[in-house]
Amino acid sequence: MQIHISTSDGVPIYLQIVNQVKYMAAAGQLVAGEELPPIRTLAERLVVNPNTVARAYRELEAEGVVEKRRTAGTYISSTGPRLSRRERVKILSQRIDALLAEASQLDIAVAEVVDLIGRRDEAMEARKGAEES
Repeated sequence: MQIHISTSDGVPIYLQIVNQVKYMAAAGQLVAGEELPPIRTLAERLVVNPNTVARAYRELEAEGVVEKRRTAGTYISSTGPRLSRRERVKILSQRIDALLAEASQLDIAVAEVVDLIGRRDEAMEARKGAEES
């Protein structure tokens, strides 16, 4: 599970974790029954306070995205709600806003960002094609 945290985009870290886990579950990158990393492990990997990860996991559990199994960990729920297209677009819009703000701070034009996204997409597709071969 790859989660990327940005301390400069103004979105609370726990919410970044929540949004990314929800998106990965909705996109099928995390499947029902898949175990999430333990709180301490993920906190160490992201270099954040374990309470931040615990808060994110509680939020995900309250929304039905994950389920806690006593002493066995936290798992993607098999009955959890899948995100609607509108919710997925909202999450992506927040990430785009953060990207555009960062690009502005780095003095990079929107056209250049769009071009870079296209090139990165091509690279990812090529990598995915090579893995499937």
